[in-house]
Order: sequence, then structure tokens, then C-alpha cells
Amino acid sequence: MKKLDIYIIRKFLGTFFFSMVLILSIVIVFDLSERLEKFIENSAPVNAIVFDYYLNFVPYFANVFSSLFTFISVIFFTSKMAYNSEIIAILSTGTSFRRMVRPYMISAGVIATLSLLLTAFIIPNANKKRIEFSEKYIWKTFQNREKNIHRQVAPGSYIYMSSFSVGPKIGYDFSYENFRGDTLINKLNARLIEWDEKKGKWTIKDWTYREFDGMKETYTTGRQIDTLLNFTPAEFSEDPKKIKERLTLPELNEYIDRQKLRGSSNVVEFQIEKYRIFSNAFATFILTLIGVSIASRKIRGGMGFHLGLGLLISFSYILFMQFSTVFATNGNMNPLLAVWIPNILYAFVAFFVYRTAPK
Repeated sequence: MKKLDIYIIRKFLGTFFFSMVLILSIVIVFDLSERLEKFIENSAPVNAIVFDYYLNFVPYFANVFSSLFTFISVIFFTSKMAYNSEIIAILSTGTSFRRMVRPYMISAGVIATLSLLLTAFIIPNANKKRIEFSEKYIWKTFQNREKNIHRQVAPGSYIYMSSFSVGPKIGYDFSYENFRGDTLINKLNARLIEWDEKKGKWTIKDWTYREFDGMKETYTTGRQIDTLLNFTPAEFSEDPKKIKERLTLPELNEYIDRQKLRGSSNVVEFQIEKYRIFSNAFATFILTLIGVSIASRKIRGGMGFHLGLGLLISFSYILFMQFSTVFATNGNMNPLLAVWIPNILYAFVAFFVYRTAPK
């Protein structure tokens, strides 16, 4: 590794981590000022605020905006090098622009690898503590206000509840239907079902059970029975948006497989989350290449113009990513394609600005 590589890598990573620390410090100050009243009102211990909330909040927030931090860092220090004629000096020695980009890509690789490991394995575990603290001291306890709940819990198996009470873990006006093709095989109805924590089973109260065999029907009724059903209260007791944030990559794969086995249609957003782990890491390389290709030009307006253009490109990328995921969630677009479309299109942008960069 030559002195040029070390020089650029040190500048890149130094600017990246410095800007991240600076912005995170500001974010923490604003977040604390906003939530301080809640902390005092709910008697949150200082130890828990520091170690359970903010210690786990920092990596979460940093990783969410790591691509943006990367892009701004590249634009900032590269445009400064261009303004000081360092880029011209490097290229005038016979070093090709392609060779100069190499340490940028090495630095991007370090950041992308770190982001991938954090997103896939570390941050989900940190989120568990952060969300647990938030539910206790910041947010109101999650209440499932959904009415007329319908779920597919296995291929051909469907449940219904008029409502579900999170605290006592009780579902009202319960029914469980099993189908073979379009034919109803059996149906269980109950006034309510209640989760027994000690037994790890559902207690079904005031139930009736019908079994169908052609034109023949068997009818059974009872006051109370304990049984296992292939769903748990957690599926109705947690905010679905928070479930994704708590799952590591292996857990996310297991969850997706389990939902597919059930025949559930509510699996797309979890697939998007899985594909986004790799997509965001790859975006680091694309944004780095765009950044260095734009900022290496010495133009009138200098760093201010570069930063403005850089922010415009990065925010358009983030906005486009949001649009594509909305189409996947609410439309029929393949989730893998939806997540990778922004990277594919901006890879062409990166190739174009790289080809037109000063050589």
C-alpha cells in the first residue's frame, strides 16, 4: 500500500467517523431535550437511560444514515483536495484516476463490511434493549386496536378474533377453520381464548367444534379446554414495525420461512428488510464512486457546490429507495427487484460520472 493510499484512506475514514460523531452528538442533545420530560415523568434510571437507551440508539441511528455520512464525507474531503490542487498534483505524477479511486473503494469496503455486520447481527440485539426501554419509559404500552382480526396460521388454516386484548392476552369471538382445497374440514368456535403463561398453552372457553365429512357433520361442545395452537400471543402483542428491528439475519430468515410455510401474505416487508441489509452495504460503493467523481473537479463554487449537489443526489437516492419499497409492499413488484432498483440505476449514474471525471 503506497503513501497515496494511506493518505486518502486516513482522510476518508477520519472525515467519516468525525462527521458521524459530530452529527450524533447533536442528535443525542436534541433527542434528550425532547424526551427528558418523559424520562423524569416515568422515573427512568440514569443508568438505564445511558446504557439501555443511548448506548443502543447510537449504532442504530449511525447505521441508518451511514450511506449519507459516507457520501458527504467523500464530497467534503475530496472537494477540499481539489480546491487545494491536490487532485491535479496526484494526476500530474502519472497516477491514473482509476488508480486514485482505489483507496476510496478500500475505505468504502471497510464501511460497507462494518455496516453489514452491524445490521445483520449486532444492531438487532441492541434494538431489543432500546425498544424494551422505550416501551417502558417513553412510549405507551402497545395496544392492539385491530378489529375483526383474520390470520392465516398454516396452509389451509385460518383464525378469526373480533379483538385481542394485549394485557391479559385474551382473544374474543374466536374461530379456527381448516380447509382442504376449497372444502371446509373442521371449525372451532369459542367465546374467548386466553394464554396460560405457566402451561404455555391456550385455554379455550365456551367452545364448539364441528367436523365435516361430506354430508356428515360431527358436533362437540364444552366449557373449557387447554390446547396448543400454531400461533402465540406475541404475534398480536407487538407492533409489527418493531418486530423487524429486533431480528438478526438468521432470525429474519427463520421468520420469513415460517411465514411462508403458513402461507402468510404478510412476508414482503420482512423480505425487503432482508434484501436491504445487503443493498445498503453495496450502496456505499456506488455513492463513494459518485462522490469522488463529482468532487474531484475543481470548479467555480468549490466545496459549497459539491456539497449541494451531493446532498441532492443522496436525498434523491433515499427518496427513490422509499418509493420502490412502497411499490413492493403495496403493489406486485418483486421485493428483491424493488430493493435493488435504486442501486442498479445509480450504478449507471456512477459509471457515467466516473467516465466523465478528470483524467
